[in-house]
Amino acid sequence: MGVVARCWLLLAACLVGAQAVAGAAPPDPRVTDAARLVSVTPGQGRVVDLVVHSAAMGRSVHVAVLSAPDRTAAAPVLYLLNGVDGGSTTGDWRDGGNWLTRTDAAQFFADKQVTVVMPIGGAGSYYADWRADDPVLGRQRWTTFLTRELPRLIDTEFHGTGANAVAGVSMAGTAAFQLALAAPQLYRAVGSYSGCVSTSGPQGHAIVNTVVSGQNGDPVNMWGQPGDPLWAANDPFLHADRLRGLAIYAASGTGLPGGLDTIDGPGIGGDTAKLLDQLLVGGALDVVTGLCTRQLAVRLGELGIPATVDLRPDGTHSWGYWNDDLHRSWPLFAAALR
Repeated sequence: MGVVARCWLLLAACLVGAQAVAGAAPPDPRVTDAARLVSVTPGQGRVVDLVVHSAAMGRSVHVAVLSAPDRTAAAPVLYLLNGVDGGSTTGDWRDGGNWLTRTDAAQFFADKQVTVVMPIGGAGSYYADWRADDPVLGRQRWTTFLTRELPRLIDTEFHGTGANAVAGVSMAGTAAFQLALAAPQLYRAVGSYSGCVSTSGPQGHAIVNTVVSGQNGDPVNMWGQPGDPLWAANDPFLHADRLRGLAIYAASGTGLPGGLDTIDGPGIGGDTAKLLDQLLVGGALDVVTGLCTRQLAVRLGELGIPATVDLRPDGTHSWGYWNDDLHRSWPLFAAALR
């Protein structure tokens, strides 16, 4: 958490249920054949550090891969997306808060024949294809990168089976559903941990604007002015009918202190200031995402779309709970990836 997360405290008072209507923006149409692996470097344990040149973004992107136990055999792929800061501000996953540094993902997947892929970067981007380059955040074509460029390279390098799932925390929970709509044939399962799937309407605008501007980006460069059709086009809540057939998992706490919100809880390490931050800021955030997740559950129920929705009675916006969410969602994903 940090400055961006603190700004979200303001959202706790803006819990409007308003929703609008429309359909999902396609990936960047430019040719992406020039996307290529720049380097493949073995890291600690089964981690492999990739540098991938993205033709769509015109730059190299760091990607951490947790290879399957048997790298010579075929394996499905789980894409795990990080939150608002993209998992690291330096491009090196070791320097940030992400799936490899803040959860037991490496140990959890040690005996599972699946390749886990974690892109680094994309702070405040919603992993979307932006309509215009941003003066601060630069060219954002993450949808194209994640759905058209990276999967081909991952499948070649790590013997992918063609079966994929995508999940993310916070901002990336929204993005995971947006990617599933943008590339309906690519994924078999999608997951959101403390995310807010809706991006349009007063509630969606408030959250998206806070996240993007908190990273010094301009939301107008992403989807235009409020009311621009791109806002509704990128709202998975409005187009939830197109999620039919996917294995869906969505989870969130309510913001009330839970069993992991203690002085010796995950990520706290006895630090009173960190605990206070988690209780106040993390609590406020999961008040918001809890309501968003409840709205999604109702929407999917109305459409008759099966989904596993875990609305915990307590818990804050923090990695300890997301680690548990990953464990709980894996059986659903594993079944879909067979």
